[in-house]
Formats: sequence, C-alpha cells, structure tokens
Amino acid sequence: MTGQAVGITAKDVKERVKAALNGQGEHALLDVREEGVYARGHCLYAACCPLSRLELQVRDLVPRLSTPLTVMDGGGDEGLAARAAVKLAQLGYGDVAILSDGLAAWAEAGFEVFGGMNVPSKAFGELVEQTNATPHITAHQLKIMMDRGDNLVVLDSRPMDEFRMMNIPTATDCPTSELVYRIAEIAPDADTRVVINCAGRTRSIIGAQTLINAGIPNEVVALENGTMGWHLAGYDVERGNERKPPEVGQQALEQARARARAVAEKAGVEEIDQATLGRFQAEQETRTLYVFDVRTGAEYAASHLAGARPAIGVQLVQKTDSFMATLGARVVCVDDTGPRALTTAAWLAQMGWRAYVLDGGLESGPKEAGAYVADVPQADHAGVESISPKMLAVANARGAALVLDFTRSLDYAKGHIPGARFAIRARLGDTLPRLDQKEMVVLTSDDGRLASLAAAEAQAAASVPVKVLDGGNEAWRRDKLPLADGTTDAADPVADDAFWRPYERSDGVEDAMHQYLSWEQGLVEQIARDGTAPFKVLEP
Repeated sequence: MTGQAVGITAKDVKERVKAALNGQGEHALLDVREEGVYARGHCLYAACCPLSRLELQVRDLVPRLSTPLTVMDGGGDEGLAARAAVKLAQLGYGDVAILSDGLAAWAEAGFEVFGGMNVPSKAFGELVEQTNATPHITAHQLKIMMDRGDNLVVLDSRPMDEFRMMNIPTATDCPTSELVYRIAEIAPDADTRVVINCAGRTRSIIGAQTLINAGIPNEVVALENGTMGWHLAGYDVERGNERKPPEVGQQALEQARARARAVAEKAGVEEIDQATLGRFQAEQETRTLYVFDVRTGAEYAASHLAGARPAIGVQLVQKTDSFMATLGARVVCVDDTGPRALTTAAWLAQMGWRAYVLDGGLESGPKEAGAYVADVPQADHAGVESISPKMLAVANARGAALVLDFTRSLDYAKGHIPGARFAIRARLGDTLPRLDQKEMVVLTSDDGRLASLAAAEAQAAASVPVKVLDGGNEAWRRDKLPLADGTTDAADPVADDAFWRPYERSDGVEDAMHQYLSWEQGLVEQIARDGTAPFKVLEP
C-alpha cells in the first residue's frame, strides 16, 4: 500500500469476509478499538486487535504482510482505523483498507452487531449443543449424585491456570483437547458417568460432545452452565487445586489415536507429511499458514517443532479469533502423539477452517526449546531514557514521577506500582495533558515492551521529560518492591480496556453471570440472522 488507505463500504467488507470463508482467497478484518469497547458491539468475524497493542499482536494474527486486510473502528470521528492503517503500512502490510464509518456503517447497513468476546467460538458451541442435543445435567442433579456416592468423574475442560482459580469439588483438570487422549486412563470402567464442566457453557458442551463423537462407552454429560451454574445454585467452589489426570499408557494411546482419527476424518481433516508442510511453508508469501502446537505450555517450552506457535487445543477452539485473523488460511495442528492435534483440528474444520494435522508430530522436523516470543518491532524511542526500578522507587517516594501503566487493567488491578495510573496507550494524546506530570513521566507495562512502543507518543504529549521503566513491572517485582492493588488510580476507564468476565468482577457477580449465560444461549439465532458463519457440525 502506498499513500492513504482506501475506504470501503460495509457491504464490500461483508462480501470479502464471506468469500474468504468460502475458500475464495483470504481476508483479515481487524477491529482496532479497545477490548472492552469492542465487547459492547462488533462484527462477527472482526478480530480484536486494539491500536494500543497493535504491534504486539498483529504479526501473530496476520502473519502474511500481503494479506488483504480491512481495519475498522466505531465510526464517527474516532480516527482509530486511520491511525492503525498508518502503523500497518509502517510495519510492511501492503493491502490495507478502512471500513468507512466503521461499526456505525455496518449497523446502518442492517448487518448483525455482536456483543461479547470470541463470538464465533461461543456461537459454534451453542450450535453444537442444538444440533447434537448434547446431554446435560444441572448443578442440583450433580450435587445429588455426588452426595449419594454415584460412580462418576467430573472433568474440568479448561486449562490448568483457570482450574486453579476455581473448580467444582472432586473435579480433575483435563482440557477438551486432552479428553480423548486421556479418558481411557481416567475412566477405565465403562459404567462410570463422565461429567464435563467449564466456567460457563462452551467448553462444557464441546468437551462432552468430543467424547460422545469419539464413541467412548461411558455415559457423558455436560454440566449445564458450568462452574457459574454451580455457583448460582449456591454451592461452594474450591480454589488453588492442581488435580491432573493419570499418564497415558501405550494401549490407551493407540485407542485414543484411533478414536480421534475417525472423528477427524469424518470432519474432513487431512493428515499431511513433512514434505507437504514444507510446501505450505514455501508458499507462505501467497497463502497464510498457521502452525500450532496444541499441547500444554510446559510441553511446548520443553521442546516443539521449529516455527510452531503454542496454542493449547481447548483455547484454540474456545477463542479462535484471538489466535488467527486471516480467514481462508491453512491451519496445521501439531502434538507429540496424535490425539490432541486430531481432536483440535476436527473442531476447527467444523468451524470452517482449512485444518490439517502433521503426521508424526514433533518427530517430523527440527525442534526448538523455550517459551514463545512474539515477533514485535523494535521501539523507536530515541531521546527517551530508561530508569531502573530502584531509581523510580526513589523518585516515587518524593513524589517526583507520574507513572503511567499500560498493563491490561485486569492485571493492573491485581498489583501495580504504588501511585501508578492505569492508562490506555491509544488515548495518550488526550489523557497525558490533563494529568499532573510532576518532574517526569515514567512509562511502564508488564514486560516493558508496550511502554517502549509508547515512548515517542508520550514524549509528543508531555511537558516534562519522559522515561521508560527498564524491564517494566516484571523488573519491579523481581526487585521485590512494594505493590498496590485495585483500580482507583486509573487515568482511563478500565471497562474500556478489557472485557471483565463475571467471575473477574468485584461486585454484581451473580447478575453478570446470569447475563453472560443468557447471552451465550442467544447466539445461535443471531448467527443465523447474520448468515456468514460456515459452520459444519458433525451430526450423531
């Protein structure tokens, strides 16, 4: 792209999205408003990529620089999409357009506007339940079964970090993508009833249907409304647990592989060899390729296929639009033994993605170790100095520094530098001039990268010297310096920055839970009206 990005109509954008979903080329639609604002209303296939964090997220969401890409905001005089288009051009994206008048034009055209987050995945889960009549039980029914000592296991289909936050008593953590892989060891007795739960609905439904589709002999049910339903029924949850399922033996592994492969083949998943993956990689300049390692984060860090990104399978299905924004792309799932990749790919294929599984998994190519590091451009902050945590602590103690923290508000609330003001980077030009800037402005974020990216923008808006905290909040914590919590020092609205789920709120939790669960259940009718989603749910 050269010069200013062109504006296109809502009708044109919808046609481009539908064409990509139907296999006619590729298209990415990015909504560059803050997550909390986005969650109040957005297009179904618009991935949330806030202008504030664009450099941190966009290369993962849209890895191919020549991808046809449309950016949008809310419309009116926001100007966020135009600013994003300039940044994208600077990052090397060459085919960028702007949805003229943003979401306002979309709604005016009569197209559906969706609230919430990860809507394609959530809506798909509800459609799966409706299509398959996925069996479920209520919290009251489960409690009765527990009290009388029924032969049952409760499996929480979320990742361990969520399980650790809260779990139903007796539950074992076993993410959806692990269920077929591990079920023979968890419930070797065919008479054991298997109850699947998550925080709300989607992963309970998908988890239960995963086992049903795989044809295990046990009775399988979803816990209606998950942990939220359990809480709303008046029952206590446990916290801080790390109950894991047993390791998988060779016989159980072979059985799991056969079951997962049968479902994947029925869903249209193709298993490819290393040579085919090499061809896909060679074609990345003209066709987007995502390669995901769907095992746990710890397994990924220990060893993974070179070039693969971590995306534990349950989360890749649960929040697909948080991992990939290029519609029409190829998606290759990888694990070490087969069942987890096959299970994940089968669900992605039903959601309309071109999903593949790498035969041989980790043994199919060169491996790497270590945590994933996103491709983020180097910050250009010439003339902006760094300040160490200890020097900032001294300046803070004498009231000499205005500290602006760009950490997500959810994390800011849990712990931040005393006196630091939560701020939204994209609003710096308006926010900074109205604050008491003291002797210096110090920018920080979780690891310091976002603060560094914001330095030049802060310098343009500040009337005093601007500095960046060396190493960000992580360095502050490493030096064991004091922390404050809460959001009373926020300079910008925390509700705009992030979507706070019901169980992350400090008040109104039960009302928020009821609203959230009702929202999920209403999505099937809304996606039917929208008419865009290419879901192909396997029927019993």
